[in-house]
Amino acid sequence: MLGREPLTVFDGRVTIVGRGRAGGSFARALRDTGVHVEILAGRAGATDPIQASGADLVLLCVPDGVIDEVAASIASSDAVIAHVSGATTLAPLRTHHERVASIHPLIALPNAERGGALLRAGATFAVAGDPIAAELVEHLGGTAVTVSDQQRAIYHATAAVAANHLVALTGQVERLATQIGVPVAAYLDLMQGALDAVRAEGAAAALTGPVMRGDWDTIEQHLSALPADERAAYRALANEAARLAGREWPDHL
Repeated sequence: MLGREPLTVFDGRVTIVGRGRAGGSFARALRDTGVHVEILAGRAGATDPIQASGADLVLLCVPDGVIDEVAASIASSDAVIAHVSGATTLAPLRTHHERVASIHPLIALPNAERGGALLRAGATFAVAGDPIAAELVEHLGGTAVTVSDQQRAIYHATAAVAANHLVALTGQVERLATQIGVPVAAYLDLMQGALDAVRAEGAAAALTGPVMRGDWDTIEQHLSALPADERAAYRALANEAARLAGREWPDHL
């Protein structure tokens, strides 16, 4: 098996280690597309080795902090050992195995049923290492982009900005909207329209509002009206809007 040619259509056997949201989602997606899947519990700290005989791919769907330990517990085999972490390089796998890869879906996996469907809905996956990673992505109908170990941290930071920071910003919208009695859904529609414009035209062209116009009097009014504990976030993001618009942030603000 070590000398096999890369598959053009994925017909391998997959062992998934980890029964959480990621493991359940990958198991559901792969089974629904006809792949033979065995799913095992994550076993960091276990004394007995994890057996993966007969598998072409062992997919570690375990917390980042135990990837090294779980990889070390996998018995020697011809299988490719891969993880699904966005932030982790291939180093924790290469310490223990020769054929390694990573497959990170650039989507949230809320539960096995929904996650399995999302994995088959044309998602983008960051891959590295053995070609079997890209083969698996192709089988799921997704798009594979190669992210090297050197780029891994900034790749994952960008994902955090895109998802976690956006959700945190939505939290501020919820707080302020509730305070003034305007339905949160109205602001979410506004946010969706802004995202649609970014997708269609790019961020700089999609920017609207007082910062884009250089209307610093309005920005000052906003800062004065906002609760004190909401001003820092507003100021930081308005400053970023100024950067996007190519404007200098006034010193008095």
